[in-house]
Amino acid sequence: MTNVKDYIQSLPQYNKEEVDKHFQERFDSFRHKVIALDDDPTGVQTVHNIPVFTDWSEDTIEQAFDDPRQLVFILTNSRSFSEAETKQVHQDIAERIARISQKKDMPFLLISRGDSTLRGHYPLETEVLKDTLEQNLDEAIDGEIIMPFFRQGGRLTVQDVHYIQQGDTFTPVGESEFAKDRMFGFQSSSLPAYIEEKTNGSFPKEQVECVTLEELRNLDIDAIEEKLLGLTNFQKLVVNAIEDEDIRVFCIALYGALAKGKNFLYRTAATFTKEVADISAKPYLKADTLYQKSTEHGGLIVVGSHVQKSTDQLHVLQENKHIHFIEFNCLTAQDKEAFQQEKERVQQELDQHIADGTTVCVYTSRERLDLGDDRREEELKLSVDISKAVTEFVKKSKYEPKFVIAKGGITSSDVGTNGLGVTKAEVLGQIAPGIPVWKTGEDSRFTGIPYIIFPGNVGSEDTLKEVVEILDN
Repeated sequence: MTNVKDYIQSLPQYNKEEVDKHFQERFDSFRHKVIALDDDPTGVQTVHNIPVFTDWSEDTIEQAFDDPRQLVFILTNSRSFSEAETKQVHQDIAERIARISQKKDMPFLLISRGDSTLRGHYPLETEVLKDTLEQNLDEAIDGEIIMPFFRQGGRLTVQDVHYIQQGDTFTPVGESEFAKDRMFGFQSSSLPAYIEEKTNGSFPKEQVECVTLEELRNLDIDAIEEKLLGLTNFQKLVVNAIEDEDIRVFCIALYGALAKGKNFLYRTAATFTKEVADISAKPYLKADTLYQKSTEHGGLIVVGSHVQKSTDQLHVLQENKHIHFIEFNCLTAQDKEAFQQEKERVQQELDQHIADGTTVCVYTSRERLDLGDDRREEELKLSVDISKAVTEFVKKSKYEPKFVIAKGGITSSDVGTNGLGVTKAEVLGQIAPGIPVWKTGEDSRFTGIPYIIFPGNVGSEDTLKEVVEILDN
């Protein structure tokens, strides 16, 4: 394709009333419990009034099935796990879901919510889920649906190629910084080729089915459903999409295939979770809807993500002279005594300014720890120590902050589960496109404060500054 923008503009537009009519006719008979396993906390960036559970014990999974809402999230944070940990966690979850589903005689739809820039333990997670479910339910998983589209982050799939859009620029994801990820790197931007690459040829690109934008825009539901009905032996199907309505139309065909007895797993970004459970849009949250109580304390911002967008957003935020900035020197982690002194320095400075009513931003030094390929295990251990230290700045805060913002997927998971001690949260909605807000529960470190989960790769350079201005009003 020579010009993505021109191709998109040439596509026919939807009659939204017609789409909604078809959708509602089939959604009304869709009774599955929708469970999204989230490999970091950013997957709730399209939904609201939805529960998030941060463990996957049998009791918790039973609570998830019993919750009256159709969609629930279980935060695994598996993107920060080793392959062995990831395999064990997904085996445990799948066994428990199968058991509870049979106990309650309730069908389910299981989503592996992954990164819209294709990082993560793929295909390991869905392969483990498939094998475990088939062993415990005695029924085949016919196919896997691949949908990394996420409009709020500018992630579009066009003619089977996945792009990152910034303004009028469309960058194939395989040419982005995300494809160079040290843990989850890849080369292919074409999703069929990506699947072949990540499965080491077990699923050749020629055998990947694709739902085209033309089929979606022409409401060719029968043709899309026929592709779904034809999937066998965990065959892959890619869904092209450039707006939320494309996913909604796909769901019409999906409900039809499910009603005819087909079983699938789903590797998707955040948009599918919203559309398949028919979660309505909601205006972006403002400060007067976020706070349950007044406080004289300042807020707390923690920036751990090192992607370029996070660094750029941090630099813009530093223009705000009302915020106190503390750089946490991560390179001291190589010396145990120096590292302890650095942690104590940051904690003392943080507590002092939050108590004074000043919002504090703690950010990890931008120079990344790199001990070389021959010391990768040692580097990983030190990275864990750094992450734990960042989490403890929240956990050990002497004063309840007005709000907490965590920048970066792994950072936000660690801060939420370990720093704030959240076992269950409610997703209030989004404060800006793709940036969700949790309300912390009664069991958390600071009860009822807004917790803003800010993905590393979302927003413009000004977005972090704008979000803080909303919260500090």
